[in-house]
Amino acid sequence: MAIVVGVGMVPFGRHPDKTVADLGTGAVLAALADAGLPWRAIEVMHCGAAGAGLTPGTRIGAQLGLTGIPITNIDNASASGSSAFRLACRDVDSGSVDIALAVGVGKFGRTLRLDGGVGAPEPGTAEYRERQIGAMQGPLPPAGLFAMRTRRRMYEFGSNLDQFAQVAVKNRKHAMLNPYAQMREPMTLEDVRNARVVADPLTVPHCCPVGDGGAAAIVVSERKARELGIAPAIRVIASAFRTPTLAGVMNAQDADTTVATVQAAYEQAGLGPRDIDLVQVHDAFTVEEIEYCESMGFCERGSGEAAVERGELSIGGRIPFSTDGGLLSRGHPLGPTGLAQVHETVLQLRGAAGQRQVEGARTGLVHMVGIGGVCLVHILQRE
Repeated sequence: MAIVVGVGMVPFGRHPDKTVADLGTGAVLAALADAGLPWRAIEVMHCGAAGAGLTPGTRIGAQLGLTGIPITNIDNASASGSSAFRLACRDVDSGSVDIALAVGVGKFGRTLRLDGGVGAPEPGTAEYRERQIGAMQGPLPPAGLFAMRTRRRMYEFGSNLDQFAQVAVKNRKHAMLNPYAQMREPMTLEDVRNARVVADPLTVPHCCPVGDGGAAAIVVSERKARELGIAPAIRVIASAFRTPTLAGVMNAQDADTTVATVQAAYEQAGLGPRDIDLVQVHDAFTVEEIEYCESMGFCERGSGEAAVERGELSIGGRIPFSTDGGLLSRGHPLGPTGLAQVHETVLQLRGAAGQRQVEGARTGLVHMVGIGGVCLVHILQRE
């Protein structure tokens, strides 16, 4: 099994003086320092980025000093960094390398297009017609889609908007304890209620901020971990990856895909929901944390709102979610987001998360989705 020996981040937020390559290089250097390894020890590198231009990984490698290693560039929307991490783990698990690097980068201000370009496509072109993912999402942007899902839960389960707002307040409290988080100012339920509406009924705090950032993780083989004297080891005991079935393609971030992916991860690890100590989840919108809590088996369908109200998803609660502030407050620069989740989980499993430490944390679940229905789940465990 792949063992995580180093993690690093550039704080999420606005970095107008830094390029994509600068952000990635900063994250890689932090991960190398954490692992106690030199850059020349890396045997393969996978870079996850969304709309960051051509070959961002190679540009990062050029700043660090190109050594001739394979460098793969992955654009899997929000799941780009998680996809890079999965590939690094698979390289190590296959025996092809002993040391692999995953890095994710993102830069605010680039308008993403599905055809790979930047900026708005020209009206009347095929790219213009397809800009909202066509049959996979329909005409709604993400905020509109999740506003409808929020309304659906309010209709189906009698939820009220304050219950969703409490997810935003909870995650902000967590982010206030995280020096890498983008949004660290105090926020109350009243602040969420009175904020500008984005897509009725969702106000701004119900929606994640975008920004700039970088995150990286280094994984090694069991043999290399013994050679380096890594103890206790943090192993990646499950890595699952799914996309929607035909029945679910009309819902671009379908919770059913999470059900299938997390079940595959549980089976790989030989674990279930009761064995998980903390969760990092794709909470780009408040309703998502509630839906995915149910999809992962931590509470019954329709009871996620009550779990938030009771404090079960808070640090100190039954199953803490988004301990670093999540996408809602830690931030979501797309490419590095999944690796920021790995960074947080590793700190928690080491007992090095400071004031946001989950007591006795040994096993963490990391969940990420990308627009179009991509879903990845990793489970990390300290020996």
